[in-house]
This record gives sequence, structure tokens and C-alpha cells, in this order.
Amino acid sequence: MNNDSVANILLTTILPGNFVLAMFLGMCPFLGVSQKLSTAFPMGIATAFVILVSSVSAYFLNMVLVHFHLEFLSVITFITVIACAVQLVEMFVKKTFPELFRQLGIYLPLITTNCAVLGVALFQTARQYSFAQSLAYSIGGGLGFTLALVLMAGVRERMQLSNVPTLVQGAALSVVIGGLLSLSFMGFSGIGGGE
Repeated sequence: MNNDSVANILLTTILPGNFVLAMFLGMCPFLGVSQKLSTAFPMGIATAFVILVSSVSAYFLNMVLVHFHLEFLSVITFITVIACAVQLVEMFVKKTFPELFRQLGIYLPLITTNCAVLGVALFQTARQYSFAQSLAYSIGGGLGFTLALVLMAGVRERMQLSNVPTLVQGAALSVVIGGLLSLSFMGFSGIGGGE
């Protein structure tokens, strides 16, 4: 059992322990969907929802797996839960927001393979968090992921209005921006004890 407070876990997971900018998990949607704020924010919210559902499910599934000494099945079990949660999100977005569904394209079903989603489930079970701590960890992970996507999209939209040398346009500029954002989040490492 971990003794970290819920508030500490939440704050640490959003800022200094950000899955994208500190742990470099979930880089595919971070670089691929962060072209515009109009797609980055909904993608972040969809991923945050999947993180929350899969993390809560992983907490209870882990209890069952530990009880029956089947911990070795945790990864495949968590991936199955994540895939089911993504299908729910995909059906909801397709029915409710067809234009957004079209804009997100392949990145929406690719939430299933987003290593940040699986990382939250695996990290929270490995740290033996209580249910409240797991909930805070998953909410913080989702909010941190959304924050990283929105920040990246905001900077990239501003860069479209700038005169950028052709040498660093495109993917090169995205990697540089991501690196600078990551460096800026290192400044939060003293908050909540850091990770």
C-alpha cells in the first residue's frame, strides 16, 4: 500500500510526472493529432476517458488476478479492457460528432495502442495504489495527456503564422517543440516530490 496523498498523486501526475512530457509515453498522438486545437482537445478528452475507465477496471481486475495468482495475465487483460473502452468511445464519437470522428481519423482507434493508457494501468497496479489513489492517478494521467496535447497544438498553430526556416519545418520542428515543452515541465519536478 502506497501512502501518497490523493492530491499529491493528482498534481504530480499532471505536471512533473506527465506521461507524455516526462515519461515519453503516448508520443504518436502527441505528434500526430496536435496540429490543431480543434482536434487536440477532443482527442485528449477521449484518451483521458479511456485512461479513467481502463485504470478503474485494471484496479478491480488486478485484485482478481492477484487472488488467483494470475498476475502474469495482467498485460493482456488490461489491453482487452482498453480495447473495449476505445470501442465505446469510438461508437459515441462516430454517432454524436461525425465531423470530429472524420478529423481524428485513424488516431481514435489507435488509442488502443497508446502506451500511456496501458502505462497508467500498469504503473498504478505496480505501485499498489488504493482505489482513491488509482482514481487520482488515472484522472491526473488523463488531464496531463490532454494538457500536453493542447499545449503542443497551441504552439504548432502559432508556428504556422511564423516564418519558420524550411530546414526545420514539419516533423523536425514538432520534435524541437516537444523537447522544449518537456524541458519546461522539468521545472515542476519539485512539486509533490516529483517522480
